[in-house]
Amino acid sequence: MSHETTSKRHTKTVTKLLLVTVGMFGFGFALVPLYDVICDITGLNGVVNLQAADHDGATVDEDRTVTVEFIATVNGNRPWTFKPEVRRMEVTPGELHTVTFRTTNGQSEDTVSQIVPSVAPGLAGRHFRKTECFCFTEQPFEAGENRDMSVTFFIDSRIDERTNTVTLSYTLFDLGAGDDPDFDPEDAELHANTR
Repeated sequence: MSHETTSKRHTKTVTKLLLVTVGMFGFGFALVPLYDVICDITGLNGVVNLQAADHDGATVDEDRTVTVEFIATVNGNRPWTFKPEVRRMEVTPGELHTVTFRTTNGQSEDTVSQIVPSVAPGLAGRHFRKTECFCFTEQPFEAGENRDMSVTFFIDSRIDERTNTVTLSYTLFDLGAGDDPDFDPEDAELHANTR
């Protein structure tokens, strides 16, 4: 085989490898927007809308109940107390329910918290609708302050018949301590339409 033929084969191989590398980079770059589109279409990721839902016209399904579980965690083991008044409740889809979370800033200084919700299973996120919630805005707390904060919600009666349990999970981030929830409410609207 001549030197010229070998050189052409090497050039073709290098060109193909470069094209594969550029293609892989492009695919990796496109994954984030692709993931957002998939979450928007399927309701995956359990992210919920941070705007108040409208309960007017909601249909009540009196022949069914769904168990709703409540979980509250504090990011980074910060000195907060954050607990739901009840751990679980049976709800009728379409009916309004309110749950209170007892929250205490255990620090000796004022701070601001941001509480980020998620719903599991992820597909239930678009059917878990909040009409009022402390998670809609940042919450300023004085040093040592105790506060009861409520969420009023309903489960859309169009939720999948196979979904018997829905978990609403909140994570409290202390913005004053430098926590970054890395959560943009505008992004949440893209992920799940819970109006």
